[in-house]
Amino acid sequence: MRTIELLKPRPGLRVLISGAGAGIGAAMAEAFLEAGANVYVCDVVPSALEKLREQNPTLHTGVADVAVREQVDRVVDDARAKLGGIDVLINNAGIAGPTGEVENIAPEEWERTMSTNLNSQYYFLRKAVPILKETSDCATIIAISSVAGRLGYAFRTPYSSTKWAIVGLVKSLAIELGPSNIRVNAILPGVVEGERMDRVIAARAESTGVSFETMREEYLRKISLRRMVTVDDIAATALFLASPAGQNISGQAISVDGNVEYL
Repeated sequence: MRTIELLKPRPGLRVLISGAGAGIGAAMAEAFLEAGANVYVCDVVPSALEKLREQNPTLHTGVADVAVREQVDRVVDDARAKLGGIDVLINNAGIAGPTGEVENIAPEEWERTMSTNLNSQYYFLRKAVPILKETSDCATIIAISSVAGRLGYAFRTPYSSTKWAIVGLVKSLAIELGPSNIRVNAILPGVVEGERMDRVIAARAESTGVSFETMREEYLRKISLRRMVTVDDIAATALFLASPAGQNISGQAISVDGNVEYL
């Protein structure tokens, strides 16, 4: 059935994913590999990449701090050489940043969050967009934002600011790159199950003076479906956006969050 075929990414798709040593990035890498894509991932933690490569021997990897432009330049060049081009760029790398009142956030923590979450997206784009224009007939850019990119998020202002900015970047690039047949979309994950979310909940619980369990229940009450999403939910959305079924989807900020009502 043709409709089912449209849901499958093109075999041999060349995919570059940043910050993919674990979590959402690793789940997307494994999903694209399973779909027959050629995948290159980078991460700042070498041991995470080694573990991921042991589980997926055909995976290409490179170590990079995405907040450093020269390191991003190096991995994009390496990805192009090893993959023979780039069809899909997934700007996934990001950090949670500090939790606290804005007047108590250290400038260096603010700047590190901006550099890792936002500047890195630009660093990858400036290098990868020319490659996407030259080598691909199904070029796709996917930026990982957050539900905090559509809702205000008290005590998490650095993080939320970057995630709102990513949505603006995507909306603008979709217009700019559309004539070059490059689609640009953002995925906005909600509360994602896992160790990283546990750390976020713990930090917020501490900053507000409540227990971890109380804060976790508070997060769930904010979600219409009363459950967290999984990394596989995000990976499935990325696969869809990179497939022929998503060929006319661009400029969208797609929430995968069970409908988070407020933060």
